[in-house]
Amino acid sequence: MALSHKWALITGASSGIGKALAYVHAKRGGNLIIVARREKQLLALKDELEQTYSVEVEVIAKDLTQPNTAQQLYNEVKTRGLSVEYLINNAGFGGLGKFHERPWELDKAMIQLNILALTELSRLFLPDFVARNSGRILNVSSTASLVPGPLQAVYYAGKAYVTSFSYALAEELRTSSVTVTALLPGATESEFAGVSGMDKTLLFQKPYRASSVAHAGYKAMEAGKLSVVAGISFGQRLMLLAIPLLPKKLILQQISQMQQPRS
Repeated sequence: MALSHKWALITGASSGIGKALAYVHAKRGGNLIIVARREKQLLALKDELEQTYSVEVEVIAKDLTQPNTAQQLYNEVKTRGLSVEYLINNAGFGGLGKFHERPWELDKAMIQLNILALTELSRLFLPDFVARNSGRILNVSSTASLVPGPLQAVYYAGKAYVTSFSYALAEELRTSSVTVTALLPGATESEFAGVSGMDKTLLFQKPYRASSVAHAGYKAMEAGKLSVVAGISFGQRLMLLAIPLLPKKLILQQISQMQQPRS
């Protein structure tokens, strides 16, 4: 479906699901504002997308782990005279370890990026969407949002916030033409696994391709769906369905074991 060059802003667009989402949007004829810390990777992506799909791509290099950066990003978009139709909050990172042993600065930055930046960007762009009664938000959460996560306590809790926040916004906007969708991926091929240390765990033995997860998320966003789970096997889907029926202590022990680094 052609998008008539509608603009999508994607955070964390330099790799993984964010980069894959940029390809999906560009292939449909949409323009892009791609955001991440690494300007070199963004510029390379810009050149490839513009040459391949004949769309416009704006690059804004920002580190959203830093306070006030979301406001700076919004201001930059306005200064460039761009009207965002799709806000895709994808940027995020995780990290293994016991909460009391992990460096607090890392978990603090995780909260800033995974929760605060996503929330602030939603707050900044939503009034524009509501005023014109059009726009879509895709928040990249995780299947981790459905359970507590020992050894990734802050990451799992943060994703639980993202899913809950997305659902609430969707209901608030139900009578408008503005939609909010939560994408809940399972283990996905990306830099996330290596950075967080999850690449050495059972959970990431057979990660799904970022492109397939991105297509599922984008399709759900276009349809205005509340959420979509992507990148998990049939067996894992059954496990998610069984979670409410199982003792919490058993679930916590199993998740902890799955997140132990393999020797």
